[in-house]
Amino acid sequence: MGCADPRGMPFGGVDPMDDARPIHRVRVRGLWVDRTEVTNDQFGDFVAATGYVTVAERTPRAEDFPGAPPENLVAGSIVFTPPDVFVPLRDATGRAHLQWWAYLPGADWRHPAGPGSDLEGRGRDPVVHVAYEDAEAYARWAGKRLPTEAEWEFAARGGMTGAPYPWGTEFRPSGRWMANTWQGRFPGENTAEDGFAGLAPVASFPANDYGLHDMSGNVWEWCTDWYRPDTYRIDAGPDGRLVVRDPHGPAASFDPQEPGQAKRAQRGGSYLCSEEYCSRYIVGTRGKGEVSSATNHIGFRCVKDP
Repeated sequence: MGCADPRGMPFGGVDPMDDARPIHRVRVRGLWVDRTEVTNDQFGDFVAATGYVTVAERTPRAEDFPGAPPENLVAGSIVFTPPDVFVPLRDATGRAHLQWWAYLPGADWRHPAGPGSDLEGRGRDPVVHVAYEDAEAYARWAGKRLPTEAEWEFAARGGMTGAPYPWGTEFRPSGRWMANTWQGRFPGENTAEDGFAGLAPVASFPANDYGLHDMSGNVWEWCTDWYRPDTYRIDAGPDGRLVVRDPHGPAASFDPQEPGQAKRAQRGGSYLCSEEYCSRYIVGTRGKGEVSSATNHIGFRCVKDP
C-alpha cells in the first residue's frame, strides 16, 4: 500500500507524495465492490425514495459560520471554472487554486455546473456535489458502506501489486487512454484528447482486472478514514515492516495545511488531474477533503461485506 516518489517517471507529476509512504504491507478481508461510481440515476432513486436533501442543498446555518455576512449564507457548492487568462498553478500565498475554484450558489447534484444546468443526458455520469455525509446516507440506504483507504486501494490495484495504475505500468499502453484525466495546460486549456472535457459516463474506460471501472480519474471517491499525512508511518511501525490488518485510519483528522478542518481521505483523482498539477490518478496516492464540502469532481462508490 502506498507509492514511491513518482517524480521523474512519465506522467508522474511534480508532487513527491510524501503522505503515501512508507510503502507497507496491508491485509484486508474479502469484500464486494461496486463496479462503478454511483451515478446520477442511482442517487436520484435514493432521493426519490427517502426525500434526502444533500448538504449543498441546505442553507448554511449562521452558527456554523460565525461572522459570515447573511447574504453569503446561501445553499450552493464549489465549482471548477477554467480561467480565461493565464494563471500560475502555485504562488507564495498558497491560494492560487482560488482562481479556478469558486463557491457557486445553486450548484448541487441536480445542477452540477450551477443553477442553469441540469441532468439531462447525464444519468450515467457519476453523481457529484456530494459531501461525506451524503455519500454515507446513500450507502446506508443501499445496504452498503463506504470503503476504507486500504480496501479502496486493494480493489483499485486489481491484483497488480506495485503497479502505478489500476491497469498496469504504462499510463497509455499502446497509446490508449485508460482514464478520464486532464490533457492540455491546466487550468485553462483542456484539449479533451481522451474524449471528455469534463465528467465521463461511468465505465467509459476499461475496467481493471477485478472488473472495476474508473478507479483512476473521473471523480474523487470518498473513503471512511480520517486524513493524516503520517498515517502510513504510524501503521507500518518504527522499522516499516508491520503487516497491518484491516486498517480503518486514525482516530481523528489532522492536516497541517488546514489544522482546523476535519478531513476524510479521498482516492482516485479526477478528470482535473494532470502531470502538471495533480497526478493522483496514480493508484497509491492519497487525497483529502473537508467533510462538509462538495465539488463537481467528487463522488463515491460503495462496498459491501460478504
